[in-house]
Amino acid sequence: MRWITQPGWPGNLLAMAAGALTTLALAPYDLWPLAIISIALFYLGLRELSPRQALLRGWSYGFGLFLSGTSWVYVSIHDYGAASPPLAAALTLGFVGGLGLLFALSSWLWARWLRRSDAPLADALAFAALWLAQEAFRSWFLTGFPWLYAGYSQLHGPLATLAPVGGMWLISLSLALTATLALNLPRLRPHKWQWLSAQALLLAPWLAAMALHGHSWTQAKGEPLKVAVMQGNVEQNLKWDPAQLQSQLELYRDLTLNSQPADLIVWPETAVPVLKEFAEGYLQFMGRVAQERQAALITGVPIRQPNELGEKRYYNGITVVGEGEGTYLKQKLVPFGEYVPLQEVLRGLIAFFDLPMSDFARGPADQQLLQAKGLQIAPFICYEVVYPEFAAGLAAQSDLLLTISNDTWFGTSLGPLQHLQMAQMRALEAGRWMIRATNNGVTALIDPQGRITSQIPQFQQAVLYGEVQAMQGLTPYLIWRGWPLAGLCLILLGWALWARRRETASQARMQAA
Repeated sequence: MRWITQPGWPGNLLAMAAGALTTLALAPYDLWPLAIISIALFYLGLRELSPRQALLRGWSYGFGLFLSGTSWVYVSIHDYGAASPPLAAALTLGFVGGLGLLFALSSWLWARWLRRSDAPLADALAFAALWLAQEAFRSWFLTGFPWLYAGYSQLHGPLATLAPVGGMWLISLSLALTATLALNLPRLRPHKWQWLSAQALLLAPWLAAMALHGHSWTQAKGEPLKVAVMQGNVEQNLKWDPAQLQSQLELYRDLTLNSQPADLIVWPETAVPVLKEFAEGYLQFMGRVAQERQAALITGVPIRQPNELGEKRYYNGITVVGEGEGTYLKQKLVPFGEYVPLQEVLRGLIAFFDLPMSDFARGPADQQLLQAKGLQIAPFICYEVVYPEFAAGLAAQSDLLLTISNDTWFGTSLGPLQHLQMAQMRALEAGRWMIRATNNGVTALIDPQGRITSQIPQFQQAVLYGEVQAMQGLTPYLIWRGWPLAGLCLILLGWALWARRRETASQARMQAA
């Protein structure tokens, strides 16, 4: 136990292991109690450290979390970015080490300004608020990296029913409260009312989640729709090869022509691997096929068009043909995958910085939803579905959710399954069905409870058939988003900061006397 609370490398190594526990709590392992243990060990490890010592302890925790949970970065850089193993390893370690700085920052803030060793109940509440604040900061800072959040561990756990109320954020806050309050209960026994308050706060989210079991926040709208979702399983090294263009277009054409009748036909991200302006004839033909079948066909396709300044830019897009209309341009871009920061410096250094289609522009924020079969469909391209607040904004206007992706970049790593889990959480938060179309898996239909009703395994070429239901009504999370929790966290953190400064001033007066 002393190793955990004392400075030094034994404690830092233990912090790395604690960070890795969160990865085991998420897909594909789903050992959800480990998320609570991970937060508890992190909190306990910061109890007696100075701000400088806490800085290293927090970085160690973050390094362990991201090293274990984002190993797919190495696969993307080495297998598809043509980097040598040593260079790919160095870039991956640099990426992981940089992300670890976010936990280093929050740990320093905790030890320097917020920790209340004399007030266990207030200390637990403040740390839970800081935990949620660092997760929210991570989703925004430098365009955000909202991956490996503790709340996703509860997708199939007892707290899942809290997602429609306060999103994944409420679940993360509840897990942090559980970890910190459980550790502080023994310290509160001499103070009966505080001990009882801590018990009530500890049990509240779990009891609330039990009470909400089976409750539906949204209702069915109209008749179910038949869907046919194509998974082409095209190798990434062939995806952008001009010699393979015709065969890929023929692949999705033939999968569609031979498919069973459906109201919605969905192809994955960049299923048409050529600019839309050069594929107009092909898309018009497929639109006539869809029209004859009384269906809407939705596909990913790169698009070139002028921006607000009149400059021709490239976009990662979705378009609808047949019995529907609309085009959507991706807003949340993947750094180095779809755009290269500091590209005037980095491009040309290694092949990874010159990947095909890595010069996309960001789509405008005020886009209309896609229209298909009389429904409003909220579209998310790949990475966009991992942003809770962004996804909620589009979902609130929709009848149905759609995400298309090309997870081939992740290979056989944990990435595609983590990505799928986050898409499931978006469906649960919104109380809406989601269609997930991917190039090589996992293609799936997800119900409003976040459960997969049917899917195609990875690395198979197949068509997924099933039914989805348009939904109406808004969950509390779609109405309020994360603002109530943000306000609560600001109050708790402000209270902790004020109390800590008051305590410090009191100690200074006593010393002066």
